[in-house]
This record gives sequence, structure tokens and C-alpha cells, in this order.
Amino acid sequence: MLIALIARDRPGALQTRLDNREAHLAYIEETGVVAQAGPFLDEQGRMCGSLVILDVDDMQAARRWADNDPYARAGLFESVELIRWKKVIG
Repeated sequence: MLIALIARDRPGALQTRLDNREAHLAYIEETGVVAQAGPFLDEQGRMCGSLVILDVDDMQAARRWADNDPYARAGLFESVELIRWKKVIG
């Protein structure tokens, strides 16, 4: 099952993102369930959120993954949305 994780950073939290980026990328690598991922960018080109496509068994697994992401544990996100997603193109 593909799940789109759409996260928006708290205002002014760029340093939190930068401080936890290495741990976040390591978590992606070690868990092996991320099909695609990348940051959202603001008007100045600074990271301000995330889009992560998870390939997991069910929504509960997606929630567990999201809750254990180092970014989430550091309090980076203002909001996180998990939505079932169907790949059609690409």
C-alpha cells in the first residue's frame, strides 16, 4: 500500500530540520519503506515541509513510521497528513 505523508514544518523551525536531517535520512535508509521523498521549499528556496511516499502494509504501519521519524520526534512538524496514494504516472 502506498501512503503519501505530507508534513508542514512549524514556522521558524528550519534549524530543527537542519539539526535532525542526518538522523532523518538514516531512518529512511534503515527502514527501507520509502519509495520517494523530498522537502517542500518556500519562496526563498528553504526547506519547509516534506513529501514522503511510504510503501507499507497498512495505514497503521505508516503511522508508526511517521511517529518514529526523527523529524517528528524533534517536534519539527506543525501538521502531518497520511493519505492512501495510487501511482499512475512515473
